[in-house]
Amino acid sequence: MHASKALVDFEVGDETYQTWYNIVGDLKSGKRPLVTLHGGPGMSHIYMISHTEIYSLYGIPVIFYDQLGIGQSTHLRSKPAEFWTPELFMDQLDSLLVQLGIERMLAADYVAQRQPPGLHRLVISSSPPSEQLWEESMLGYLEAFPVEFKEMVLRHEREGTVSSMEYQAAIQVFMNKHTCQTLPWPEELIAAFASVEEDPTVSNAMLGPAQFNATGSLKTWSVIDRIHRISCPTLVTNGPEEGAQDYVIAPFIEKLPKVKWVRFAKSHIAFFEDRDYYFKAIGDFLRVD
Repeated sequence: MHASKALVDFEVGDETYQTWYNIVGDLKSGKRPLVTLHGGPGMSHIYMISHTEIYSLYGIPVIFYDQLGIGQSTHLRSKPAEFWTPELFMDQLDSLLVQLGIERMLAADYVAQRQPPGLHRLVISSSPPSEQLWEESMLGYLEAFPVEFKEMVLRHEREGTVSSMEYQAAIQVFMNKHTCQTLPWPEELIAAFASVEEDPTVSNAMLGPAQFNATGSLKTWSVIDRIHRISCPTLVTNGPEEGAQDYVIAPFIEKLPKVKWVRFAKSHIAFFEDRDYYFKAIGDFLRVD
């Protein structure tokens, strides 16, 4: 399998940082590449590496990269919270794709705000249109756990003791149900969460350390009032037992002018839990002219 890994410059003001990327496949093949955007925020790309399957099955080149502050891109632990904004990451991806000679593209917020002319198709995979809806959804799942479990978790969040072993163990139990039901967790997913623990700068600035109470800059983030601006065909996927459950993604389904919805069987990371169906759904959608 042909792969190319490198670093490219990313300028922010008068400072220059490094973006790490990995291209699987040949960008000169004539096939429009799939650019993967990892989640978090502040989680490395590594958990998405199985998307090389898109190249193996369909010959579509796949581009992975690490956002600033995580993985193999430049880490900036001393930057203040206000440095970390969605616009920063939009600019970073824009810079990367320009240097790779690819017309611009990005996920929902970027597409809605900047409407890049080179975007052919958009995949929104288990992603909410607002942080408020995501938090409401996750708190709803927490209500289904025993009262003492829920109260213990929320007490640690109120008291700022989320680094305690008790809280961390409880969150793992919760995530085994609502983040990834493939047990034991795949090594690349464990590595991605470890990347956040190793450098939580971005995650803490944009979301905060607590699972059910966002305190960072994304607490009030929403793309709902801009969804209608996304004009390209869009595939929205989710599962019934995850944060992006049906009512959470409903604004995408209702407001996107050209939308296809695929619902997988389990929770948040279908490419681990329902691998064959997931990659077929993505591949079929990307290959439609």
